[in-house]
Amino acid sequence: MQSDESYVDIRKLYKSYGQGDVRVDVLNGIDVNVGRGEMCVLLGPSGSGKSTFLNLLGGLEEADHGSITVAGTDICALSSRSLIDYRRRELGFVFQFYNLLPDLTIRENVEVCAHLAQDPLDVDDLLDRLGILAQAKKFPRQVSGGQQQRCAIARALAKRPGLLLCDEPTGALDYETSLDVLGVLEQVNDEFGCTMVIVTHNDAIAQMAHRVLRLREGQIVKNEVNETRVHARDLVW
Repeated sequence: MQSDESYVDIRKLYKSYGQGDVRVDVLNGIDVNVGRGEMCVLLGPSGSGKSTFLNLLGGLEEADHGSITVAGTDICALSSRSLIDYRRRELGFVFQFYNLLPDLTIRENVEVCAHLAQDPLDVDDLLDRLGILAQAKKFPRQVSGGQQQRCAIARALAKRPGLLLCDEPTGALDYETSLDVLGVLEQVNDEFGCTMVIVTHNDAIAQMAHRVLRLREGQIVKNEVNETRVHARDLVW
């Protein structure tokens, strides 16, 4: 459930790649807050810095300047060891192409992440709540794309993350399956209360978010609270 409490606080964030004549400035002074429990959708064209933003928030890349404070901790000031702990403790990742381990069953893929947590969710209960308990003994290749993405979401949730990062979570899915997966993300946000940042190129998905951010040329050009949210099942594009 959304609250007024800030969970992610980003200040004067800069990131570039290369040097000299081949230097590319990707993020140019990002300032943004995301409240605890908010579903935040980040939009922008290719090359606008969406993936870099997500990688920095996930502690996968280092910023050139600025701060990224998550749950009161500036992750830009953490050591490599502490960043690993941060990702284990605080983060769940959902990727466009699922990134499931092909030789593990659906249940085993989720158990891998559950074993990293001190207080994981019950795996079978989680699979049941996300509608894939019947597929628990199957391998990823034996289930649909939507079911694979549900497994990826279950895997990310297993360790009770405070922050769920979703990189184009419907990019590899057809329309009906996309609505199904977005409905699961909506359910996860409502039931588990985790803060969500969803990177997408699909403007329609912004309709279901609490907050909409738009990146262009490395800067936030839109930061709006959505007062008229639409349920995932009612999205049209």
